[in-house]
Formats: sequence, structure tokens, C-alpha cells
Amino acid sequence: MGTMVSFTRPDGNNVEGYLAQPTASNAPAIVVIQEWWGLNDQIRGVADRLAAAGYQALVPDLYRGKATVEQEEAHHLMTGLDFADAAGQDIRGAVQFLKTRAPKVGLTGYCMGGALTLLGATQAPELDAAVVWYGCPPLDYIDASKIKIPVQGHWATQDEFFKIDVVDGLEEKLKAAGVHYEFHRYLAHHAFANETAVGPGRIAATQYDPVWAQQAWDRTLRFFGKHLG
Repeated sequence: MGTMVSFTRPDGNNVEGYLAQPTASNAPAIVVIQEWWGLNDQIRGVADRLAAAGYQALVPDLYRGKATVEQEEAHHLMTGLDFADAAGQDIRGAVQFLKTRAPKVGLTGYCMGGALTLLGATQAPELDAAVVWYGCPPLDYIDASKIKIPVQGHWATQDEFFKIDVVDGLEEKLKAAGVHYEFHRYLAHHAFANETAVGPGRIAATQYDPVWAQQAWDRTLRFFGKHLG
């Protein structure tokens, strides 16, 4: 369904990304941010699913062609990523690229991409809405006063990577800054919406839950439908 495209960051450098497109032209658009695995088939599938729902969906290749199925290597790739550069340049560049093609642009991301979605919301004033899936940076990295868009969050109460009390702290921070947000908490584990987090190959602390995943997807599409049109 999708193709690889090139877009320009604010600093003039080029980045590749996977773009999935619906049949309608001038459709609203969403930037999709990968988990720590990289630009793999699973995250392309998320973009394809959004395209099937009527959105242009662009996944910037934050790792510049690298991807892995190994937890240790994924951790290495993630720790090697400059989060400020990814949020302020790769993600904002992707948003700006889509703004030339779409009336409104949203941002969403999972795990590491969820953390980057929150940072991106502070860095890209062109955004219209954001949905965060079970990922949060250290709270002092977030300048909530810069978030001027509605935010939806999906969190797992049994998450061992992003503890639910951090989410409580994030909620207090957004509330204090007057951010329009809605958070949903699920009795689930990390990566509950990742359909590959099943079987013997998954990380012990992750677990796909199709029921919660479907509910979170329904809420996400309703939210984007409301704010992106």
C-alpha cells in the first residue's frame, strides 16, 4: 500500500520515510513514530491501517535504515538516538511535509515513539492533535506549556517499562499547563497494541491484548476524526 519517500528537515537535511496513502486526495495526515525496533513491517502495518481509515500516514525512518528483532540491539539503537534531534528535526520535518499535502496533521507513536510523540508535540507548532501509546520521556524533558494541541494517551497499568505513576505525574503536568488531554488506562502490559508481542519471541514484559488494542484503536480513530476531520 505504501512507498518510501524523502522529505526535508527544518535544517535542510533529507530523511526517508514510509508513506501509506488512502484513495482520497487531500486527506488529513498522521505522522507515525516507531517502537524501538525501527521501521519494520509491524509499524508499516500501523500506517497501512491508518490509510485504510482514510489518512495519509508517514513513518519517518529515525534509525536511517536500521531495524532489529533483538531486544539488546533495539536498546542500543534507541540509546544511540538523539531524541531532541528526532523530535525537533525528523518529526517536525515529517509534519511540515504532510502540511503541504493535507489540511490537518496529527502525530502518534508507540513505546519509544510514544515518548517522541510527547516531545514532538512541544516542537512542532504545525500539529493539530497527538495520540500517545504507552511511552513517556522523563517528565522534566517535557515543556507542557508548549503543547497547544489536544492529546490522547493509552497507558497500560501493568507496564514495567513506563510505570503508571509516571503517567499520573504526566497528567498533573499537562493539567497544570492547561493542555486539553484525555488519558485511558488499560489493565494490560506494555505493547498491548502490538500484534507481534505474542508467543515465545516476545519480550517477557510485553503482551498483546486484542480486546484492549481494538478499544484503543477505536478511541484513537474517533479522536483523530474529531480533531483532524
